[in-house]
Amino acid sequence: MSENIDPGTDIGHVHLKVSDLRRAVDFYRDVLGFEETARLGEQAAFLSAGGYHHHIGLNTWESEGGSPPPPGSTGLFHVAIRYPTRAALAKALRRVVEAGVPLSGASDHGVSEAIYLHDPDGNGIELYRDRPREEWSKGPDGSFVMLSEPFDLDALLAELS
Repeated sequence: MSENIDPGTDIGHVHLKVSDLRRAVDFYRDVLGFEETARLGEQAAFLSAGGYHHHIGLNTWESEGGSPPPPGSTGLFHVAIRYPTRAALAKALRRVVEAGVPLSGASDHGVSEAIYLHDPDGNGIELYRDRPREEWSKGPDGSFVMLSEPFDLDALLAELS
C-alpha cells in the first residue's frame, strides 16, 4: 500500500491556456480583483491575491487565437477560488454581477457555498467559501456529506447592505 500525501500539501497555482492575454488579464484583474504580479511579454501574465508570486498564470504559448475545447472532451472542469469569509464571497459576487458576467450556477454543498461562472475563454471558475468544520453537513455515521442544494445569492448580496 502506498503512503498518503503529506496533509500539509496544497495546490499553489494554476496555469490556464487563453486565446487573448489582454482580455484574460482584464477579466482576472478587473472583474475578479486579482493583482497582476509579473508578465512575460505578450505571452504570459501572473496574478495573485495578497502579494503571493502568483495564484493564476495565464499564457498563450499554445493557445493564442484558439477556441475552447468542444463539449464532450477532457480537460479542466473548473478552477476553484476559495474566499476566507462569506462577506468576501459576497463582494466577489457583487463584482461579477456588476461586470455583467453571467453565472452558470450556484450551490450550497453543505461544507461550502459555491458560485459558478466561466472566464472569457470558457474556463470554468468556482468562487466559494468553506463553512467552518462544525457547520458541515453530516450523515448518520458522523462523516461529512456533500450536498447540491440551491444557494440564495440574493440573501448573500443582501449581507453587504
